[in-house]
Amino acid sequence: MERVKNIESLSLMFTAGVVAGTVFFPGAGIWLPALLLPLASLPILAKERLLRMKESASLPLLLGSFLLLGMFCARTAALPWADTPNPLELLADSAVASLRARIHSLPFSSGDTAPLLDALLTGDRSGLSARITELFRQSGASHILALSGLHMGILYGLLVAATRPMGHSPLAGYVRAGLLVGSAGFFTLMAGAGPSLVRAFLFISLNELLRALGRPRKASRVFCTALLIQLVWNPSVVGSTGFQLSYLAMAGIFLLYPVLERWYPEGASWNPLRRIWKLAALSISCQAFTAPLAWLRLHSFPQYFLLTNLLALPLTTALMTTALAAIVLGWQPLITATDGLSRLLLWVLEVISSM
Repeated sequence: MERVKNIESLSLMFTAGVVAGTVFFPGAGIWLPALLLPLASLPILAKERLLRMKESASLPLLLGSFLLLGMFCARTAALPWADTPNPLELLADSAVASLRARIHSLPFSSGDTAPLLDALLTGDRSGLSARITELFRQSGASHILALSGLHMGILYGLLVAATRPMGHSPLAGYVRAGLLVGSAGFFTLMAGAGPSLVRAFLFISLNELLRALGRPRKASRVFCTALLIQLVWNPSVVGSTGFQLSYLAMAGIFLLYPVLERWYPEGASWNPLRRIWKLAALSISCQAFTAPLAWLRLHSFPQYFLLTNLLALPLTTALMTTALAAIVLGWQPLITATDGLSRLLLWVLEVISSM
């Protein structure tokens, strides 16, 4: 029965059910969920008999149940529901407004810096000029403006560094995990809880939970568990381009990146050339898996994506780190440094877009 409990198989079958329910039964109303739920519940009702069955017979039954559950969730998600903001969402909205006010209160010398920080830290791109938006698009750096796992990863790295002095005791591990997951979740709400951010939040939560419990963190199980949770919570997200690109990018990182990373000869981990190769391998891995869908949906391919990522991603990381320090401390040297990094990032993208 070990394979029956395999989260990867169950998650992928549930995903197939969500896709089938979304694509093949649009506008089915209430009749389809009413029919599917009893059928999907049969393995639960017959669990004693299921446990006594041979795996060759029980596995198809359980996988079929998850397929039907996926279809059920997809159709119930399409039914009209009341959407009332909860207190946590209202608190997150208030925090976003305070953060934007703080950003625009800082005396940046460039008029492009505050709107750019708005986009990078809150997801609000309304203040960006048409020239800046087009600059990101032409250089293949549009993904930097769209809040995603990239931004969550940067903030997560900063939080990990900030909580490192807490030590390595079991209690410190639990407290650290709670702080990291809570902070990541609140930022997800602040930034609008887009599909890519929710995916990143689930990855962080599962990793921290497994770390705190001392359990092995198998990449494929984290991937499939996050996929299952996200689709159970919101099955309609399966049609979102951001959702699809986010999981395809992570699939590239899990499957292709380890292969490319091993191509570099063994040596010291601090070797600058090794670090450059790791970043290049990461960019190639993501692009290899997302490029077909991006071309199909957006009819574009960033031909200088490797150069853009090698230059723009480190600058974006430095810009967000310095900006957060400037926002918290308000020191003029940090404000000046943030302004300089913003100008440098835009200049790099302008050079790339003119090639």
